[in-house]
Amino acid sequence: MTEDRLIQVPEGIAGSRADAGIAKLLGLSRSSVADMLESGLVLQSDQLLGKSDSLIADAWLKITLPAAKPALALIAELVPDLKVIYQDEDIVVVDKPAGVAAHPSVGWDGPSVGGALLAMGIEMSTSGVAERQGIVSRLDVGTSGLMVLTKTEIAYSKMKQAFRDRVVDKTYHALVQGHPDPSSGTIDAPLGRHAKHEYKFTVAQDGKPSITHYTTLEAFTAASLLEIELETGRTHQIRVHFSAFKHPLVGDTLYGCDPKLASRLGMERQWLHAMKLGFIHPTKGEYVSFESSYPRDLVESLALLRSE
Repeated sequence: MTEDRLIQVPEGIAGSRADAGIAKLLGLSRSSVADMLESGLVLQSDQLLGKSDSLIADAWLKITLPAAKPALALIAELVPDLKVIYQDEDIVVVDKPAGVAAHPSVGWDGPSVGGALLAMGIEMSTSGVAERQGIVSRLDVGTSGLMVLTKTEIAYSKMKQAFRDRVVDKTYHALVQGHPDPSSGTIDAPLGRHAKHEYKFTVAQDGKPSITHYTTLEAFTAASLLEIELETGRTHQIRVHFSAFKHPLVGDTLYGCDPKLASRLGMERQWLHAMKLGFIHPTKGEYVSFESSYPRDLVESLALLRSE
C-alpha cells in the first residue's frame, strides 16, 4: 500500500534541491527520493516537482510514498559454471557466467553470485544489507567475467574505497555493431536514469560523470571487437555509452541492437565480458591481477564472424 503525506517546507531547507531537501525531511536516501521525484510522486503547491527543482519556503509538499519492497533473501544455490579463481582470508575472485546476478533483487528469481558462494560454504563480510554482503562491485546479469567480493570487514571497507577512488583496473571486451570512428578513443558523457524506463540508463546532462576508453582489436564486416578500460563504473556504462555512440553492443536488446545480427550470431545476451581485474590487495598491500577467457557463446559468435 502507498502512503500520502502532506508536509510544509520548513525554512531550514527552503532553496535546497528537492531530492536533497526531501531526503532530509523524510530520513531517506537521496537516490530513493530522486526515484520518487522522477516517478512523479511529489507535488509542490500542486505542481509536479523535479529532483533539481528548488524547495519553496512554506509551500506544501504532497508526497506519495511507494509501497515497501519485499525483503530479499540470499538463497544458497550452486551454479555449475561459476568458477572461484582465487580466494584467501580476505577476498574471493570469481569468473561469473551470464545469467547470474551479482546479488538478489526485486524481480529477479534466478541464481546469484552471493547465493552460489553461500552454497559452496564461502562466507562474505557482513557489511551492507544482507543480500549484498561482500559485494563491492557488480556485473549485469547478462555480462560474464571477473568479479571480486570481500570476506572481511577491513577488506570490504578498503575495496569499496578503491572503487570510489577509481584505482581498480577494469578491462572488458565488447562486440559492438559497426565500426567506431575513431577506432580508438574516449567517451566522456554523464549517465543518469532514463525518464520513462525504470531499468534503463541514458546520457543525461545532470547525470554522474562517466568515462569509457576503448581500442578496436578486430574489425569484421558488421561489427568490431573492442577492448575497453573503465575510468568510472556506472550501471550499464559500456552499454549506454556505445548505444549513444550509435554502436550498440551485439545482442543488447535493451539498448537498441539489431536483433537479426544477434540471432545470426546466436547471441541471447549482450556481447560483453569482464576480461581483466587488477587492484592493490586490501590487506597485503601488493598489486594482484586476474584474467578470464571468453565463454563458449562469445567464442562461437566470433568464429562465425571470422568465417565470413
